[in-house]
Amino acid sequence: MQYRQLGQSDLNASLISLGTMTFGSQNTEAEAFDQLDYAVASGINLLDTAEMYPVPTDPQYQGDSEAVIGRWMKARGNREQLIVATKVAGPGEMCRYIRPDIGLGRRAIQEAVDLSLARLQTDRIDLYQLHWPERRTNYFGQLGYRPAEEGSDGVALEETLAALKGQVDAGKVRYVGLSNETAWGTMKCLQLAQDLGLPRVVTVQNPYSLLNRSLEVGLAEVMLRERVDLLAYSPLAFGTLSGKYLDGARPDGSRLALYPQYQRYLTEQGQAATAEYVALAREAGLDPAQMALAYVNSRPFLGSNIIGASTMAQLRSNIASADLELSGDVLERIEEIHTRFTYPCP
Repeated sequence: MQYRQLGQSDLNASLISLGTMTFGSQNTEAEAFDQLDYAVASGINLLDTAEMYPVPTDPQYQGDSEAVIGRWMKARGNREQLIVATKVAGPGEMCRYIRPDIGLGRRAIQEAVDLSLARLQTDRIDLYQLHWPERRTNYFGQLGYRPAEEGSDGVALEETLAALKGQVDAGKVRYVGLSNETAWGTMKCLQLAQDLGLPRVVTVQNPYSLLNRSLEVGLAEVMLRERVDLLAYSPLAFGTLSGKYLDGARPDGSRLALYPQYQRYLTEQGQAATAEYVALAREAGLDPAQMALAYVNSRPFLGSNIIGASTMAQLRSNIASADLELSGDVLERIEEIHTRFTYPCP
């Protein structure tokens, strides 16, 4: 397993990290423990979760993913060997049940940190991320920018970063990061950190895959020049890039069979692009999912590639992508497909 320093921090994260949004719903605690044991034995040291997980979020089991990790770390006694990353939910109706003042203000962040620490059974969070912005901007699949109405941006970034500084100063958080963020938002956070002595973000966790390379326009340059690393989520586009959903297939027990509302990667263009990538992989003698993950692994702005799996077979295959280096011919043909299907699934 390769390891990379995340931004301007002392966190040396494994190239592959384990996403846990299925823990507590799609995966039982016993299955989660098996995944965690195998992942760590394979060299993974970064575990990514969030206060709203598992997904789909629901008040009946919200926070269970963190709680499962906490019980596992306590049982294994391995907290010091791990990088634990979690997130505070942003504003909106999706998670309003979590707290009355859902959002990224001082009181909400303080409460969220304390509850996450309790569920994780630890005294500090290594990487604390803003799950999505407070302001109205592009995230969760939106490409076209719609200007916010005056006074609708909510809590200012300066106030949010000041709240995070309070948690860093208290020793509860080591480093901070962003998620579902834009180039402007990232640069603004860096500017505020420099001008006001606030915490400097070290990572941006955004979707990135063969079906969604939109961050390459604008944000990739920011990350490379400013030493802010990408934590890539949905690198298999909800498993779509394995090819298992082509031609309308919905394998029993698969995520899209269980949760058919997730249509983001099932657009007509997305399915056409997926068919091309799967055909390329098979022609090259590669597993389609491993090829897709290996492409993400090869990007110069990547800090860690967040995989997720509902079965141990998927987990083993996904982790093995760390050892796959794509040939120049395969990379060239990936770019040819990308030219024809540039942003099929933003």
